[in-house]
Amino acid sequence: MDLPTPADLRERRTELGLTQSDLAERADVSQPLIARIEGGDVDPRLSTLRRIVNALQEAEGAVLRAGDLMNEPVVSVEPDDSVRRTTELMDTQGYSQVPVVRDGTPVGLIGNSDIRQRSGETDADSVGNLPVDEVKRDAVASVEPDATIDEINDYLNHNDAVLVVESGETTGIITEADIAAHIS
Repeated sequence: MDLPTPADLRERRTELGLTQSDLAERADVSQPLIARIEGGDVDPRLSTLRRIVNALQEAEGAVLRAGDLMNEPVVSVEPDDSVRRTTELMDTQGYSQVPVVRDGTPVGLIGNSDIRQRSGETDADSVGNLPVDEVKRDAVASVEPDATIDEINDYLNHNDAVLVVESGETTGIITEADIAAHIS
């Protein structure tokens, strides 16, 4: 069994957004003891270390991650698909936007607002004949499945959706509605 170092404990605590006082309360030890352990000033008893590690593990379980929030499988379109086919897909699936994916890798996002905007620039019928690649937004926010809800929220402040990508493959999608459903 590998025991965590003081640096490991400090790193895990800060990644979880816990203060030393929070961790001390969860592990039923004093805050000064947490500070001394993290500073390497004291070697805790194994029973104390076990309580601290258990408290960290419980806190980790309470953190929502992208893998918990994402919708899967991802309904997507290819860059060469027509805007008309994409609109039909979004209508039948009840989506306002879908990722544009080439060989499993996200290359953009297309939504009703993108199509409406382009329709205002040209004849609405001709927009339907365009390839998605000409209408999509290129900017795509993506995260790994273990990204925290705070990271996802940061992306959603500037994007309509966040794609979850693992080993170069798009595995899920997260929108504001998904966050709201888990928080409420």
